[in-house]
Parts: sequence; C-alpha cells; structure tokens
Amino acid sequence: MPVPVDDRVLVDYRTADDAGVYRLDEERALVQTVDFFTPIVDDASTYGRIAAANSLSDVYAMGGRPLTALAIAAFPARDFDPVLVRDVFRGGSDALREAGVVLLGGHTVQDQEVKFGYAVTGLVHPDRVLRNGGVRPGDALILTKPIGTGVITTALKHDRAPADAVAEAVRVMSALNRAASEVLVAAGPAVHACTDITGFGLVGHASEMAENSEATLEIETGAVPLLPGALALAARNRPGGAATNQAHFSLVVVERGPLDDDLRALMYDPQTSGGLLAAVAPDLAESVLDALARAGVDACLVGRATPPARHAVALV
Repeated sequence: MPVPVDDRVLVDYRTADDAGVYRLDEERALVQTVDFFTPIVDDASTYGRIAAANSLSDVYAMGGRPLTALAIAAFPARDFDPVLVRDVFRGGSDALREAGVVLLGGHTVQDQEVKFGYAVTGLVHPDRVLRNGGVRPGDALILTKPIGTGVITTALKHDRAPADAVAEAVRVMSALNRAASEVLVAAGPAVHACTDITGFGLVGHASEMAENSEATLEIETGAVPLLPGALALAARNRPGGAATNQAHFSLVVVERGPLDDDLRALMYDPQTSGGLLAAVAPDLAESVLDALARAGVDACLVGRATPPARHAVALV
C-alpha cells in the first residue's frame, strides 16, 4: 500500500489503529472508520443495533465523538421479508440516535448473505487522540467489557446456547462504548493508549498495542471478565476466527504457567462490539476505575505493561 505523504494524516492503516485520523485545523481532526458483518443473532432489530454499536466503537476507541454515519447493507433480492430489512435499519438507527449520530444515507447491494454496518465519521482534538501505541512499562491495563461473545454466538447458531447466556451477550454487545470513552478522554494524560476488542480477540488487539509501543502486555487471565456461560461453552463452540487468531497471534505470545485450554481459547475469541482496553498510568488507575464505575461502566484491571521483551503479550 502507498504511504500517505500528507502531513494532515495523523493516524492511518500502518499502526492497525481502530480508525483513521485527519487533521482539519489546530482544534479539530476527523475520525473515520467502517465496519460491517453478517448476522450473529436471530432478531433483526438487535442485529442492527449491535452492528451500529460495533461501528461506533472504533471512533470511541480513538477518543473521538461520532457525528455522522452512512449505512452499508447487503440483502437477498428474493425470498427475503422486507420487514426484516426495516427492522435491521430500525435497530441500527436506535443505536445511532442514542449516540447522537445522524444517519446521512448509505449504499445497499443485492447479496445472498445478509451484511450490515456503517461508515462513521467523528471529531477529535488533534492533541487528544487515543492511539493503540504509547503503552509504557508499569501501566495498568483496564478492560471495560467482558469477553466471550464469539463462543456464545457460535453456540447460538448450533442451538447450544442457554437463553440467559445469549441475553447477557446481547446486552453487552448492544451497549455503546460512549461512557467509557468519555471517562478515558477526561482522564487526559493518564491514559497512554487505547483500543477496542473486536475480531482479533483480547490477545490479538493487545499484541497490536504492544507492537506499537515500547512494552510487553502482561494479561492476568484469571482477572479477565468472562460473559456468563462462555467458559462452559468454549470447548464445543469455538468460532473459526478464534483458531485463526490463535494460529497468527500465538507466535508473539508467551504463557507463564499452566493455562486451561478453554480459558486460553477465550483469550483469542473474536469479539463483536467488545469493550475498550486502555493502558493507564499506574498511580491513576484506581481513580480511572472509580470514574468508570460512576459512569455505569463495569471495568476491571486485567494486567499491566512490563518492559519490552521477546514476546508482545504474556499470559499469566
């Protein structure tokens, strides 16, 4: 890919950040991202809402405020109930409205497999962009949502997911990362790096943070919050993306001690509309956690950053 030469480009694809950032002036920069995927739940409206929350998350992960969205959709031309199309768009619109985002339009094509998502544009101050690089040794690692959506939605496809596990996964995936982002932005220099946990799983996105920083990320697997039922479902319901993630990212991971196979699988589990992973100055981590709790975000400490070593991520 050609490397951008425009000095107004603050963040592009080279750092595997969650969105691109383009400086408009001294006070404003555009944040732009796009994301869409096939249905992961049965209810059309819920699918639309999750797709919207997932797309908006990339802007929140950069510390930005999403402003506008363009829908991207694919639906079968025949034998597909138009009511379902309406409900998908309605669910997405509900999430956009909650976020204060205006839908400007979009593009729809015919496809045998349903796909839906958004291209989102937001604003951020050029000096307050939250990037995935910048982690410092000693930083505390804070995660704002539990993991396990990949395993649970895979079990749902095979009618093996308990109703309560599905309900909690849907609640988590439907929740915006808006409040968490606002707290992290308000923390200012205390937050050294941030990303959201999506398709590459916790380990994959953590490794990207480490590789763009002078640090190794040490994840305490026992401290990582799991969705109810995820661990019990992991043995029989691992999504294909989890195997791909493990094959790719395990090359930069070291395990310091025995690790249960199912728990290991969840560390690589691809997430949809996952939480934010933030590297925070250690002396301010508790105050950030308190602020997140006051904002209604159930975040927790999942590890720390150590001086750079041979491996990007250590599972302990």
